[in-house]
Amino acid sequence: MALHLIKLCVGCDSIDDLREWVTERSLMAIASGHQPHSSHTTRMTPKRVADLLDGGSLYWVIKGQLCARQPLLDLVEFTDVDGIGRCKLILGPQVIETMPQPKRPFQGWRYLETKDAPRDLFEAGQSEKDMPAELKRELAELGLL
Repeated sequence: MALHLIKLCVGCDSIDDLREWVTERSLMAIASGHQPHSSHTTRMTPKRVADLLDGGSLYWVIKGQLCARQPLLDLVEFTDVDGIGRCKLILGPQVIETMPQPKRPFQGWRYLETKDAPRDLFEAGQSEKDMPAELKRELAELGLL
């Protein structure tokens, strides 16, 4: 069974901001002769790598709402220039919008069980264009989504 990660998306104000960042990183990867992907570096390396790479995703929290995910393709451990161990999360190029779910701030990343993960918005019969992001956020805060 797949296991997921959840992380705050610091610096993004919306899913569109995240999509722009991912597109830019994917184009840079293609220009370097690699497969299109983006990556995110963390300090701690997850221990349950096999479960994460068995269909797992990185779920993003933007402005207090868990609202998007990217498939996890690989996890690469490395040592940075200061000699500190790091982990690079290699992510698929698609940003998949999910049903908004309120989430309090936290540091680092957390595991997210599949049973606790929000459904993809597409699976819920919604379209990205059906509702403005701000309206979705407000409805989720009220518990209506």
